[in-house]
Amino acid sequence: MTRVVGLTGGIGTGKSTVANLLSALGATVIDADAIVHRLQARSSPVLAEIAAVFGPDVLDRDGALDRARLAELVFRDPSARQRLNDIIHPKVAVEMARELEAARRAGAALVVLDIPLLFEGRASGRGRAAKLPFDATLLVYCPAALQLERTLARDGCTRAEVERRIAAQLPIEEKRALADFVIDNSGSLAETERQVRDLYAKLTGGDALRTVP
Repeated sequence: MTRVVGLTGGIGTGKSTVANLLSALGATVIDADAIVHRLQARSSPVLAEIAAVFGPDVLDRDGALDRARLAELVFRDPSARQRLNDIIHPKVAVEMARELEAARRAGAALVVLDIPLLFEGRASGRGRAAKLPFDATLLVYCPAALQLERTLARDGCTRAEVERRIAAQLPIEEKRALADFVIDNSGSLAETERQVRDLYAKLTGGDALRTVP
């Protein structure tokens, strides 16, 4: 039987690190952001739709998506962000469901659906996660102050830009309360790796899929 876990986090919490660790242990990881990048490829129908809604300025001189420009638009305007989500999320959900079915047919023991806005989508009923099946949800956690610190160090954004991006997501403490499992990524990489190994053993060893973070 294939177990399906929805993986999420907040900006700067280290979700990609945990996804990579799970993949190295043997999980099949289906990455929503990677699917988004494929769908938004130059000359794609999705990119044409984005340009029609947001204007030609969201394309660079080569006709590819100017991600920085689009992010600037949508993180300043919740209605613009929702218009973008309405274009992208249904298409990503279809592709994730297709890849999940392929993983099941291949006999995968554990499939991880890596969805940054998992809880936001469930709450609205409109996101990538709204109709995808999960046996459990997994949150990669660190405190909000550390989210801000890490993102400032990594992304080269201004403090105001990072704060807007964090504010566009559910607060990390609310996500923690909603998750079935939590990986606390506040400490060292070795500690995170230990938690991931323990959780992988639980998820693939027949244990119940509910724990108290």
